[in-house]
Amino acid sequence: MEFKKEEMPKHIAIIMDGNRRWAKEHKLPAKQGHREGAKTLEKIVRHANKIGIDYITVYAFSTENWKRTEEEVSALMLLMQNYLDDYSKRADSENIKVQFLGNIEQLSEKMKKSINKCIERTKNNTGIVFNIALNYGGRLEIIKAVKEIAEEVKQRELSIEDINEDVISSRLYTAGQPDPDLVIRTSGELRLSNFLPWQVVYSEFLFIDKKWPDFDEKDLENSIIEYQKRKRNFGAN
Repeated sequence: MEFKKEEMPKHIAIIMDGNRRWAKEHKLPAKQGHREGAKTLEKIVRHANKIGIDYITVYAFSTENWKRTEEEVSALMLLMQNYLDDYSKRADSENIKVQFLGNIEQLSEKMKKSINKCIERTKNNTGIVFNIALNYGGRLEIIKAVKEIAEEVKQRELSIEDINEDVISSRLYTAGQPDPDLVIRTSGELRLSNFLPWQVVYSEFLFIDKKWPDFDEKDLENSIIEYQKRKRNFGAN
């Protein structure tokens, strides 16, 4: 069975879970699991662009991930930095536009430099928008939006009566983008883990019992087929 091109989800969000458990199962260090996960990510984004997805958002590093061991966090950050430096060149040639969700200012100067270089290099690309949620926390994103709105009310630039869903959405990291149609989480876990809580209220969810390094292009296509079987009524029924 093939998916229907005319009923493609515009935006897919992915919680890439299972890198460390994959490494443990293969008797490898955690950083090797993250390396394999990065390879999978590259394949999936490239394939999503090829089949016509407009936006893909991945959960790369949460605000809670800082609680992991210093050794793992350092290795993960170095991997991400090297990945961005290398990937920005190929993303450009593949017409992929890279953007970031999260509090980037808390990251190292080298990481911020890599992020800004990646954004600048791909900003004029017209293919898939690849959102990397890095140092991201969903509740903190909402708090940020509330503070911005409160300041505008304080400065009398916005009235309380004018605050609505559109006003809040426009202050989120995903401003100007459609909310995810489909959320995929690998490794069999059944939770959101503070990922896009505002944006996914009407998303379809798919939990896959496969660790992220083992997720492939066929799994993405099967996820889209499953999504197309569902009827979305946005609370109408």
